[in-house]
Amino acid sequence: MKFLKQTSLVAVLIAAAFATSCSNDDDNSTPAKPSIYARLGGTTMVSDPDNPGQMIEQGRLSYRKVVNSTVGLIVADIQAGASGNLGAHFAPVLAEVGAGNTTNLAILVDNLTDFFSFNTGGTNPVNTYNGLNMVDAHNPATNPRMGVKSTNANYDKFVGYVGAAAQQNGVAANTELYTDIVAVLESLRAPIVQQ
Repeated sequence: MKFLKQTSLVAVLIAAAFATSCSNDDDNSTPAKPSIYARLGGTTMVSDPDNPGQMIEQGRLSYRKVVNSTVGLIVADIQAGASGNLGAHFAPVLAEVGAGNTTNLAILVDNLTDFFSFNTGGTNPVNTYNGLNMVDAHNPATNPRMGVKSTNANYDKFVGYVGAAAQQNGVAANTELYTDIVAVLESLRAPIVQQ
Protein backbone atom coordinates (compact mmCIF):
# COMPACT_ATOMS: atom_id res chain seq x y z
CA MET A 1 0.00 0.00 0.00
CA LYS A 2 2.85 2.35 0.92
CA PHE A 3 4.47 1.56 -2.46
CA LEU A 4 1.20 2.37 -4.26
CA LYS A 5 0.93 5.72 -2.46
CA GLN A 6 4.54 6.60 -3.35
CA THR A 7 4.02 5.52 -6.95
CA SER A 8 0.83 7.57 -7.15
CA LEU A 9 2.62 10.57 -5.67
CA VAL A 10 5.48 10.24 -8.18
CA ALA A 11 2.97 9.88 -11.03
CA VAL A 12 1.12 13.01 -9.88
CA LEU A 13 4.43 14.95 -9.62
CA ILE A 14 5.53 13.80 -13.09
CA ALA A 15 2.13 14.73 -14.54
CA ALA A 16 2.29 18.13 -12.84
CA ALA A 17 5.82 18.71 -14.10
CA PHE A 18 4.78 17.70 -17.61
CA ALA A 19 1.72 19.96 -17.56
CA THR A 20 3.75 22.85 -16.19
CA SER A 21 6.48 22.44 -18.79
CA CYS A 22 3.90 22.28 -21.57
CA SER A 23 2.14 25.40 -20.39
CA ASN A 24 5.47 27.21 -20.02
CA ASP A 25 6.23 26.49 -23.68
CA ASP A 26 2.94 28.13 -24.60
CA ASP A 27 3.78 31.17 -22.42
CA ASN A 28 7.11 31.73 -24.20
CA SER A 29 5.40 33.14 -27.27
CA THR A 30 5.98 36.82 -27.85
CA PRO A 31 2.83 38.85 -27.23
CA ALA A 32 1.53 40.52 -30.36
CA LYS A 33 2.33 44.21 -30.63
CA PRO A 34 -0.82 46.34 -30.60
CA SER A 35 -1.75 47.81 -33.97
CA ILE A 36 -0.86 51.40 -34.82
CA TYR A 37 -4.57 52.22 -34.61
CA ALA A 38 -4.74 50.79 -31.07
CA ARG A 39 -1.62 52.73 -30.04
CA LEU A 40 -3.26 55.93 -31.33
CA GLY A 41 -6.21 55.36 -28.99
CA GLY A 42 -8.03 52.52 -30.73
CA THR A 43 -11.74 52.07 -30.29
CA THR A 44 -12.06 54.11 -27.12
CA MET A 45 -14.96 56.49 -27.72
CA VAL A 46 -14.31 60.20 -27.10
CA SER A 47 -16.16 63.44 -27.83
CA ASP A 48 -15.62 64.63 -31.39
CA PRO A 49 -14.25 68.18 -31.16
CA ASP A 50 -15.41 68.94 -34.72
CA ASN A 51 -18.95 67.63 -34.23
CA PRO A 52 -20.39 68.65 -30.84
CA GLY A 53 -22.58 65.99 -29.26
CA GLN A 54 -21.06 63.18 -31.32
CA MET A 55 -18.58 60.51 -30.33
CA ILE A 56 -15.62 59.19 -32.33
CA GLU A 57 -13.06 56.43 -31.88
CA GLN A 58 -9.85 57.89 -30.45
CA GLY A 59 -7.75 56.12 -33.10
CA ARG A 60 -9.82 57.63 -35.91
CA LEU A 61 -9.72 61.06 -34.29
CA SER A 62 -5.93 60.80 -34.01
CA TYR A 63 -5.66 60.01 -37.72
CA ARG A 64 -8.08 62.78 -38.68
CA LYS A 65 -6.00 65.28 -36.70
CA VAL A 66 -2.81 64.16 -38.46
CA VAL A 67 -4.50 64.29 -41.88
CA ASN A 68 -5.88 67.79 -41.21
CA SER A 69 -2.49 68.98 -39.97
CA THR A 70 -0.80 67.47 -43.03
CA VAL A 71 -3.21 69.31 -45.33
CA GLY A 72 -2.48 72.52 -43.41
CA LEU A 73 1.29 72.08 -43.83
CA ILE A 74 0.92 71.38 -47.55
CA VAL A 75 -1.26 74.46 -48.05
CA ALA A 76 1.11 76.65 -46.00
CA ASP A 77 4.07 75.58 -48.15
CA ILE A 78 2.08 76.21 -51.33
CA GLN A 79 1.04 79.66 -50.16
CA ALA A 80 4.60 80.48 -49.13
CA GLY A 81 5.93 79.24 -52.47
CA ALA A 82 8.29 76.83 -50.70
CA SER A 83 10.71 74.92 -52.88
CA GLY A 84 9.30 71.56 -53.93
CA ASN A 85 5.83 72.26 -52.55
CA LEU A 86 3.06 69.96 -53.72
CA GLY A 87 0.83 72.64 -55.24
CA ALA A 88 0.78 71.03 -58.67
CA HIS A 89 -0.44 67.74 -57.18
CA PHE A 90 -3.40 69.29 -55.42
CA ALA A 91 -4.16 72.06 -57.93
CA PRO A 92 -7.66 70.78 -58.82
CA VAL A 93 -8.77 70.57 -55.18
CA LEU A 94 -7.12 73.88 -54.27
CA ALA A 95 -8.85 75.60 -57.20
CA GLU A 96 -12.21 74.32 -55.95
CA VAL A 97 -11.48 75.49 -52.40
CA GLY A 98 -10.43 78.89 -53.75
CA ALA A 99 -13.81 79.10 -55.48
CA GLY A 100 -15.58 78.30 -52.20
CA ASN A 101 -16.28 74.61 -52.83
CA THR A 102 -14.77 72.44 -50.06
CA THR A 103 -16.65 69.24 -50.94
CA ASN A 104 -13.76 67.40 -52.60
CA LEU A 105 -11.32 68.54 -49.90
CA ALA A 106 -13.63 67.04 -47.27
CA ILE A 107 -13.84 63.82 -49.32
CA LEU A 108 -10.04 63.71 -49.60
CA VAL A 109 -9.58 64.17 -45.84
CA ASP A 110 -12.22 61.53 -45.08
CA ASN A 111 -10.72 59.07 -47.59
CA LEU A 112 -7.23 59.50 -46.12
CA THR A 113 -8.57 59.05 -42.59
CA ASP A 114 -10.50 55.93 -43.67
CA PHE A 115 -7.51 54.51 -45.53
CA PHE A 116 -5.01 54.89 -42.71
CA SER A 117 -7.48 53.86 -40.00
CA PHE A 118 -8.55 50.71 -41.85
CA ASN A 119 -5.05 49.67 -42.90
CA THR A 120 -3.47 50.07 -39.47
CA GLY A 121 -5.98 48.18 -37.34
CA GLY A 122 -9.26 50.12 -37.29
CA THR A 123 -11.64 47.25 -37.91
CA ASN A 124 -15.00 48.87 -37.14
CA PRO A 125 -17.23 49.69 -40.13
CA VAL A 126 -16.67 53.44 -39.65
CA ASN A 127 -13.09 52.89 -40.87
CA THR A 128 -13.96 51.21 -44.16
CA TYR A 129 -12.00 52.56 -47.12
CA ASN A 130 -13.98 52.57 -50.38
CA GLY A 131 -11.77 54.87 -52.42
CA LEU A 132 -9.59 54.16 -55.41
CA ASN A 133 -6.60 51.83 -55.22
CA MET A 134 -3.29 53.64 -54.67
CA VAL A 135 -2.21 53.55 -58.32
CA ASP A 136 -5.48 55.01 -59.63
CA ALA A 137 -5.83 57.48 -56.73
CA HIS A 138 -2.48 59.06 -57.61
CA ASN A 139 -2.86 59.07 -61.38
CA PRO A 140 -4.45 62.24 -62.84
CA ALA A 141 -5.84 60.17 -65.71
CA THR A 142 -8.04 58.17 -63.31
CA ASN A 143 -8.48 60.70 -60.47
CA PRO A 144 -9.48 64.24 -61.44
CA ARG A 145 -8.50 65.50 -57.96
CA MET A 146 -4.81 64.85 -58.73
CA GLY A 147 -2.92 67.42 -60.73
CA VAL A 148 0.28 65.56 -61.67
CA LYS A 149 2.01 62.22 -61.02
CA SER A 150 4.44 61.96 -58.09
CA THR A 151 8.19 61.59 -58.09
CA ASN A 152 10.28 60.16 -55.25
CA ALA A 153 11.18 63.72 -54.23
CA ASN A 154 7.47 64.63 -54.07
CA TYR A 155 6.78 61.59 -51.94
CA ASP A 156 9.70 62.40 -49.64
CA LYS A 157 8.17 65.84 -49.15
CA PHE A 158 4.76 64.28 -48.38
CA VAL A 159 6.28 61.85 -45.84
CA GLY A 160 7.97 64.86 -44.22
CA TYR A 161 4.62 66.66 -43.97
CA VAL A 162 2.99 63.63 -42.37
CA GLY A 163 5.89 63.24 -39.95
CA ALA A 164 5.68 66.89 -38.91
CA ALA A 165 1.89 66.60 -38.55
CA ALA A 166 2.24 63.47 -36.40
CA GLN A 167 4.68 65.33 -34.15
CA GLN A 168 2.30 68.29 -33.90
CA ASN A 169 -0.33 65.83 -32.68
CA GLY A 170 1.75 64.15 -29.98
CA VAL A 171 3.67 61.39 -31.76
CA ALA A 172 7.32 62.01 -30.90
CA ALA A 173 9.82 61.35 -33.70
CA ASN A 174 12.04 59.12 -31.57
CA THR A 175 9.35 56.53 -30.80
CA GLU A 176 8.48 53.11 -32.17
CA LEU A 177 5.01 54.43 -33.05
CA TYR A 178 6.48 57.17 -35.25
CA THR A 179 8.80 54.66 -36.95
CA ASP A 180 5.88 52.31 -37.58
CA ILE A 181 3.82 55.12 -39.13
CA VAL A 182 6.70 56.02 -41.45
CA ALA A 183 7.04 52.32 -42.38
CA VAL A 184 3.38 52.29 -43.48
CA LEU A 185 4.02 55.35 -45.64
CA GLU A 186 7.12 53.74 -47.16
CA SER A 187 5.13 50.60 -47.97
CA LEU A 188 2.94 52.81 -50.19
CA ARG A 189 5.79 54.46 -52.11
CA ALA A 190 5.81 52.06 -55.09
CA PRO A 191 2.16 52.44 -56.13
CA ILE A 192 2.10 56.20 -55.46
CA VAL A 193 5.36 57.26 -57.15
CA GLN A 194 4.57 57.00 -60.85
CA GLN A 195 7.27 59.03 -62.57
